[in-house]
Amino acid sequence: MDFTIITPSLNYGKYLAECLFSVTEQADVSLEHLVFDAGSTDESALIASEFPEITWFQGPDFGMSHAINKGFDLARGDWIIWLNADDRLKPNVLRLVLKELCVSDSDIVYGDYDFINQEGELIRFMLVPRWSNFVHVHHHCYVPSTSAFYRNKTIISSGYRLHNEFRYVMDGEFFARLAMHNFKFQHININVADFRMHGMNASQRHLAVCDDIHGVLAAERQHVESRTIRRVYGITLFKDPYLNGLVDGILWITARFYKLIIKFT
Repeated sequence: MDFTIITPSLNYGKYLAECLFSVTEQADVSLEHLVFDAGSTDESALIASEFPEITWFQGPDFGMSHAINKGFDLARGDWIIWLNADDRLKPNVLRLVLKELCVSDSDIVYGDYDFINQEGELIRFMLVPRWSNFVHVHHHCYVPSTSAFYRNKTIISSGYRLHNEFRYVMDGEFFARLAMHNFKFQHININVADFRMHGMNASQRHLAVCDDIHGVLAAERQHVESRTIRRVYGITLFKDPYLNGLVDGILWITARFYKLIIKFT
């Protein structure tokens, strides 16, 4: 089997049909689509019943990372991708990706993607740079999980999983850990997927500046995940967290400019 596609979902029935259809219409590849629903109370189950090609699991989990890990445990495809329930693959893109994967010696292969709005209309095209661990750790996680493919034989079958404690930047931690273990990353010039921006994305909904104590606390928890990645996988010079914060700012600016260089080289 060529691909396993894993979709975590919770009350995303509004977008689920587009996601599932974007997978079922893929041609000239063999795949399985595992959908893990954490107990939606909207129309998700009804929509899923209209797609007999998928394998539907419904039951409680400990968050998105746990749901995706359950998919990793069951995955039979040579290559694995997780596709969030509000995102979608480009038409027939997997056959183009498979041609690249068949000649690749890399462990993580990723392509480009589009940002779309709630209605599925294009916001902007995202050309993703080649891999840089420095940029990834000290600027931001720029490799899109929705267009990244993991080699089952070397990564998933070897036991690598997301950390269940991470709820926002689980992909960023996963990529940094794989890079630390010397897995090979490769960018391919294929526009793989649509990433939908609708205000409630897990990675975006707490980042707006607000003066509500609960909102600020949620945002700080998300920032803590990114700081944890920097402390474990990046450059840490001091024991004092405030001094490290100053260094983080300098490294962030440096990494941002370096990202522009590798984007066009």
